[in-house]
Amino acid sequence: MLALRDVTVRYGDATAVDDVSLDLASGQVLAVLGPSGCGKSTLLRAVAGLEPLESGSICWDGEDLAGTPTHKRGFALMFQDGQLFAHLTVARNVAYALRLRRTPAARVAARVRELLDLVGLSGYDDRLPGTLSGGERQRVALARALAVEPRLILLDEPLSALDATLRERLAGDLRSILHAAGTTALLVTHDHEEAFALADRLAVMRGGRVVQQGAIDEVWREPVDEETALFLGYARVLRDAAARRVLDAAALPPAYAVALRRSALVVDDEGPLRAVVESARVTPELVRLVVGAEGVGSVDAVAPLGGRVAPGDEVSLRVDVTRLAVLAITP
Repeated sequence: MLALRDVTVRYGDATAVDDVSLDLASGQVLAVLGPSGCGKSTLLRAVAGLEPLESGSICWDGEDLAGTPTHKRGFALMFQDGQLFAHLTVARNVAYALRLRRTPAARVAARVRELLDLVGLSGYDDRLPGTLSGGERQRVALARALAVEPRLILLDEPLSALDATLRERLAGDLRSILHAAGTTALLVTHDHEEAFALADRLAVMRGGRVVQQGAIDEVWREPVDEETALFLGYARVLRDAAARRVLDAAALPPAYAVALRRSALVVDDEGPLRAVVESARVTPELVRLVVGAEGVGSVDAVAPLGGRVAPGDEVSLRVDVTRLAVLAITP
């Protein structure tokens, strides 16, 4: 439904978005993931019609949106702080856009009840935003964005203002809500966990360009380069002989480099890698180690809780192939 072709946005001599092409199918959620300053928010604003294009096109269902003002695109925006009207009740916040459109009162009331039920806030009609938690305010903001049944909802780092525990819980809820509503959504975020939790597809931006895009699991398993792998949450990238040693221990073909999660190497008496523990830290789920592995060097590893592993101990390691990514292309 949404098609971006060779989109470029410039501020004077600075290029914020550089020749970006993306597709978003009806009912899907696409996350544009990248560090601060990479151009992702500018791209979102361009889709909304808030930034002029230097070149390229943005189309909806085959129709070029050039010259179509923001309020006529049929898109809704939701920001990280929700931007609720503090003096209006929850119900009146959700109903705001409907009332602007002079929707009949009975239909407004029914739609508000429907949306508050969808976002898990039935009975909150008369509450003021100041009495709500951060997660509840974001639910209200989402309900308000969905009220007029937008063709596309644009989400600008919707969970970044929340603490980590609430962010993780609400991300799963938002995904369920968007799918239940059948809503097509474009999300921009710097948080890979948020992107993985909310989206069906992923586009990674860096320096104004999209460096990789595809289904979440495809991008996760096969990052296009070392920088992308580290940004996606892999802890280390091993190269050359160290990479070949780990891949051989995993019974995988040799490659230029391999990206490892912190839990890719696991203490196991039958493991083929030998190592000496350099440090150990107990967490609620496992013991996190740094080890000096033979032929590899200093790397992260994990041990199960209850195992008495201490600095100086010699251990054996196995490789969890689901926690690594092979980088076969030499830069």
